[in-house]
Amino acid sequence: MTEQTHANLLETDIEGYLKQHENKDLLRFLTCGNVDDGKSTLIGRLLHDSKLIFEDHMAAIKSDSKKFNTTSGEFDLALLVDGLQSEREQGITIDVAYRYFATEKRKFIIADCPGHEQYTRNMATGASNCDLAIVMIDARKGVQTQTKRHSYIASLLGLKHVIVAINKMDLVDYSQDVYRQIKADYKAFAEQLDIPDVRFVPISALNGDNVVDKGENLDWYPGATLMQLLDTVTIADDKNLDTFRLPVQYVNRPNLDFRGFCGTIASGVINVGDKVTAYPSGKASSVERIVTADGDLPMAFAGQAITLTLADEIDISRGDVITRSTTDKAQQPTSTTSFAANIVWMADAAMQPGKEYELKIGTKNTFGTISAINHRIDVNTLNELQASELQLNEIANCSIETASPVVIDTYKNIVGTGSFIIIDRLTNVTVGAGMITNTMLEARNLQPAARIYTEAEIALNKYIREHYPEWQTKLINK
Repeated sequence: MTEQTHANLLETDIEGYLKQHENKDLLRFLTCGNVDDGKSTLIGRLLHDSKLIFEDHMAAIKSDSKKFNTTSGEFDLALLVDGLQSEREQGITIDVAYRYFATEKRKFIIADCPGHEQYTRNMATGASNCDLAIVMIDARKGVQTQTKRHSYIASLLGLKHVIVAINKMDLVDYSQDVYRQIKADYKAFAEQLDIPDVRFVPISALNGDNVVDKGENLDWYPGATLMQLLDTVTIADDKNLDTFRLPVQYVNRPNLDFRGFCGTIASGVINVGDKVTAYPSGKASSVERIVTADGDLPMAFAGQAITLTLADEIDISRGDVITRSTTDKAQQPTSTTSFAANIVWMADAAMQPGKEYELKIGTKNTFGTISAINHRIDVNTLNELQASELQLNEIANCSIETASPVVIDTYKNIVGTGSFIIIDRLTNVTVGAGMITNTMLEARNLQPAARIYTEAEIALNKYIREHYPEWQTKLINK
């Protein structure tokens, strides 16, 4: 079925369209990279060439293009995504914008993320639910600082697939040498990242070359178009189907004869009759029923919202985690009050070690403190730096202590029980996001962050050492 047929079906028979698409594979991806690399224009081109823009929407964009157009064409494709007044006035993306479209093979949810450094937290938010990242690079400028920053954050958030779209090839006369040089530069940087699948494609989002259709100007490129890559990338193997985790969101007790434990499966598969263990209590039972809105199921897997009933009466409440029983320590979660995590700080006020915050890990809410900043990560060079506090958009590895036990895994193994958010207790605003790197802290991780001394303190210490040497053992040398 052609894309035109899909568009006609969407206009004439919405129920038929929905029925046809409900069982398609869903790919969530984001566009990121430096400001003005063409992220919004690319999404506009994907929507336009997929024939999924209605006439009234197109008319509105053409009208707005007369006022906000940043190109020389009849209309500015970026306006399909940049909807905020301030975005249109400046010709930039500020907040994450989501768009939806589908092809014959799969459905897509696109997150268009801002490129400015000051909106790094917005990019991290957009990437947190995605399977793939399209990293845009301006062919005239090559790999830039923000290109590296966004690529590192994509790696930090566990994205396994990256498509490097080298855009604006029309402005470098579709040079194959330019494409090869940028590809080599990015590959050299990406070797430091944990991204197993990196692909490259030269495009011109403005002219449509190699986005949905092949362009004659890029006949030297033998690979697939960007749309073909999105249609064929394999994401089914990315889900953890081996280790079962069900963070309990709600205990359903409508009557004396039913007690169910509700939640969305974070990872793994569960079957009726499987032996399960509840953490942190460690009590064991077996699955009696798997209840859903569509009736009972014999089996459920990651991503499904279910209610489990157990054969035995076990005290389980919101925030607990149900797992499949196993003697393999590697398959078991960790119940702890201290762990290490990479934290992306998202608040204007700096994060200070020792201050108490509210932490939400899975469905568990507890209080906790950042006991130490082990090191701040320079996302431009990937160097580890000393830090006494964490500023907006900065990333650091920290040691965290909680007031009550939490059931966790490393983020690399299970995202749902390996990630958390940090909430300010006074304002109730989310101020940070964390990815757990170590569930069992070593002694070195529990040491407080090294103090940064002022010049005045250094001078005072020097004076005391010179004039009162008997006090020297009480001083900390810089």
